[in-house]
Amino acid sequence: MAVRRGRIVLLNGASSSGKSCLARELLEVFDEPWFHMPVDAFHAMRARKDLPRPELEALFMRTRQGFHRAVAGMARAGNNVVADHVLSETWRLEDILEQWGELDVTMVGLHCPLDELNRRESARGDREPGTAKSQFRVVHAGVEYDCEVDTSARSARGCAIEIKQIVAAQRRPGAFDRLVAGRGPR
Repeated sequence: MAVRRGRIVLLNGASSSGKSCLARELLEVFDEPWFHMPVDAFHAMRARKDLPRPELEALFMRTRQGFHRAVAGMARAGNNVVADHVLSETWRLEDILEQWGELDVTMVGLHCPLDELNRRESARGDREPGTAKSQFRVVHAGVEYDCEVDTSARSARGCAIEIKQIVAAQRRPGAFDRLVAGRGPR
């Protein structure tokens, strides 16, 4: 029995840009069932152990690689997925392009002014101060989008409705397909 592949909406933005709030709204506005898979949930599943910095960084990398493969697995099984991630390192996008290459992916960039990111980060209290600032200039580097939203200028619901319309109207090839094609032969 052939399984229809699910779609992926990838939300990329700096920490505190509103990815999780937007993902929750997308689940509400989409007509079909969708799953929200945040990379933070994968980090939250991990046992907290004191590790030397190099071991911790290797663990973080494996966690993110596992996240990329889990999202792909859900879509290949026929599930629609809203994935929220921070593409602040080049290898993350490269791994996603490799793992999700044949899947139907809508790329969404979340933008927010740095002062607002800092305010949100401080109000949250669950982030290391300066996380958003460290990601601000690199998170969108080399990434192409089907849709870009400013979460400081519009409500999460308004952004979700716009994204729903983009997803409904999107024809391939889209931004993700162009990114995959730009990688060249492997």
